[in-house]
Amino acid sequence: MATTELGAALRHWRDQVSPEAAGLRAGGRRRAAGLRREELSQLAGISVDYLTRLEQGRATKPSAQVVEALARALRLGSDSRAHLFQLAGLAVPGAKIVPAYIPPSVHRMLDRLTGTPVAVFDAAWTQLLANPLYTALMGDWRGDDLNAVWRNFAGAGTRVRHTPESLGALRAAQVADLRRTAARYPDDRRLHQLIARLRDNSPEFEALWESGAVGRHESARKTIDHPQVGAITLDCDVLVVAGEDLRIMVYTAEPGSEDAERLALLAVIGTQDLTAQRP
Repeated sequence: MATTELGAALRHWRDQVSPEAAGLRAGGRRRAAGLRREELSQLAGISVDYLTRLEQGRATKPSAQVVEALARALRLGSDSRAHLFQLAGLAVPGAKIVPAYIPPSVHRMLDRLTGTPVAVFDAAWTQLLANPLYTALMGDWRGDDLNAVWRNFAGAGTRVRHTPESLGALRAAQVADLRRTAARYPDDRRLHQLIARLRDNSPEFEALWESGAVGRHESARKTIDHPQVGAITLDCDVLVVAGEDLRIMVYTAEPGSEDAERLALLAVIGTQDLTAQRP
């Protein structure tokens, strides 16, 4: 049965990925070198119970989103990813769906840039992956706020300091970018649901969408108001992964500056809340 083959393949790939390769700390004694179920479920954003049922062949018909998340967490190459979709009885996502696949080379790049805040977004500006320093700098986004467009129009906002002019330019660029993405991926239901919800929840988004506003994300200097280390001014560059339609956002500080010192301090304290009272 396909489900049995799927379970065997998941167990095999899980055994082949070390915690270090997946960006986790190994810690403690381990009976096997690969990932524990709890670790893979955490990385993929699914429950341990559901992963167990998938591996044991008791769960059927996982969604394309679950299979994509598992492929990403297991750092599968393109051929193995396609095989995983086939084992799940699903068509491999084509060019008309926003790709969420992160190639191993991008994973390796994030592994090496531990002292630099880096995050990976898909073509709809939904965050797929972020290294710990990016999370410490910008916050640990969840749910709808993983999408940068939603965050800026209808969500929690960000720690980036804006003038009315800079925020207006950013929003116009985001709407224009999302419009181009929608034209490239006309069959992506989740993308069109996102756009519909933004139009319903944000009059400004609706006005920009109807106006046909144009613009592009460009490199810029940004000041981030961090709750623990204070204001940090960094250069923000957006890189595009050729062939994958991914955006990599990278923040860097001028060497020897106070901002570089604050970023180094943030790398030490991570996501600790220094305002919390000790017992």
